[in-house]
Amino acid sequence: MTTMQMPKGEKMQRAIKWISGRLEDEDSRPSAKLIEEACREFNLSPTEEEFLMSFYKKK
Repeated sequence: MTTMQMPKGEKMQRAIKWISGRLEDEDSRPSAKLIEEACREFNLSPTEEEFLMSFYKKK
């Protein structure tokens, strides 16, 4: 099993803050939907989206 490293960059940092903020505000949307929206909003790559899915699945 490989471990994923967090992709670097301002877009990822902004996306994580955006998603986490929505989750803290008890947004009723599932985290997968928030991640999809963040990927469109911040123009993230499929690799970055995969990381976010894995990251938020563990939480």
